[in-house]
Amino acid sequence: MSSHLPILLFLVPFFMGVSMPILTAKRRELCPDITLGTVIVMVIVAILNLRFVLTQGPIEYALGGWTAPLGIAWLNDSIAALIALTISVVSLITIVYGRVVVTTGLEKSVPYYTLILIMMSGLVGLIFAADLFNVFVFLEVAALTGYALVAASGGKALVYAFRYLLLGSFGATLYLLGLSHLYVATGTLNMADLSDRLPELMTSTAVAAGLIYIFLGLSIKMALIPLHSWLPDAYANAPSSVTPFLASTVTKVALVAWVRIEYSLITPTVEVSAVPVLVLLEELGVIAALVGGALALIQTDLKRMFAYGGVSHIGLILIGVSLGNDTGFAGGMFYLINDAIMQAALFMIAGAILHYHNASTLNDVRGLGHITSPWLTASLIVVAIAMVGLPPTGGFFGKWNIILGALEAEHYVAVFAVVASTLLTFGYFLKVFANWFHQPQAVEVKTIEVARELRFSLGMASFAIIALGLMSDTVVQYLLESVSRGGI
Repeated sequence: MSSHLPILLFLVPFFMGVSMPILTAKRRELCPDITLGTVIVMVIVAILNLRFVLTQGPIEYALGGWTAPLGIAWLNDSIAALIALTISVVSLITIVYGRVVVTTGLEKSVPYYTLILIMMSGLVGLIFAADLFNVFVFLEVAALTGYALVAASGGKALVYAFRYLLLGSFGATLYLLGLSHLYVATGTLNMADLSDRLPELMTSTAVAAGLIYIFLGLSIKMALIPLHSWLPDAYANAPSSVTPFLASTVTKVALVAWVRIEYSLITPTVEVSAVPVLVLLEELGVIAALVGGALALIQTDLKRMFAYGGVSHIGLILIGVSLGNDTGFAGGMFYLINDAIMQAALFMIAGAILHYHNASTLNDVRGLGHITSPWLTASLIVVAIAMVGLPPTGGFFGKWNIILGALEAEHYVAVFAVVASTLLTFGYFLKVFANWFHQPQAVEVKTIEVARELRFSLGMASFAIIALGLMSDTVVQYLLESVSRGGI
């Protein structure tokens, strides 16, 4: 039974999402409760699955009993199990938050909650998929539901959702074009088979073009600079109830998909058509980290600022996983897990500020630190410390291991990029707190109390950020062991 946990993790949200219109036909107010119950089950299954992988090791799951390459293969390895648990926990935190901060008209919307659950199933499938075509299928399941969720609030969000759809569809086309090149060159799309056949074909133009197209397609999905333009506007205008979920999952899972392709098919030391792949990827990460941080620094809208901060962190993670050593890889993946929690927390705070204070810009939040709930202030402080990268938060230990990996590889530009992006992050949070604690001329003593669901979500996110820091040695060691035994 334990070997079926990955497919169960996929089927639970998929089945409940498809069944939602029937289950709530007469009582639409049950939609939030059914969604919450589904995500709780996902968290339990994800914990059991991680425990199973820790004790049994990586397992290839053949859907329907048809083994690869004829059948659909899933790989339940250490990284997949850990990311699946992260996505499940983030989903739980954001779904609870969304019960309070929800756009009028969506609180009982059957399509809205159906889309959320179908998107969760797509993300899970993307994490476990072990062949490139099924990566494409699940990537598009997650993307199509994401477009609809961004548009759910109506108004300007429809325009930015359409823009997201156009760019996302272009990315999907590039990815599919890359698959066709690799299939023509190798005759397979199964990652295990490709890893055996590609080493002899790395000088092939078809293989080089295929990998470039796949990377460009996934770069749009992960919002890697300069292919990031869809993200800030989409996140700034999407419903506040769903933005934390989107910000913490969509780009991260797309990056995980690329990391799996990078390490399964290319391997750290391989050159494609005489091009050192990891060096090129690291340089792209450096650019993204610096440009994303600089763009965040000049923003005045909170959601756009946090969105560009997330773009910068995609660059940091790409630096870590492209250094070509285990230390950097473990640091990058550990930072990805932390960033998923941090992005969820940031957009929950931004959504709560908009919900309770109708504030969305730096000028709007002037003096809010004196009257808003201590839960919002405390959570903002914890997340800011983690984003800047100070102990004892997980953000510090993720960046620290990336720096250690860069020093080990003697890539000092990467070290500079991590430090410089940290200073840029400190800069834009300094702007936030300068306005947050700005002393108004007359302070009304009327502290606003937030709903208990929001206290739970913010408290859990803050706890997770600190707990990951305190458990960093254990998690990083686990990631290092995963790499050493081929767990990616």
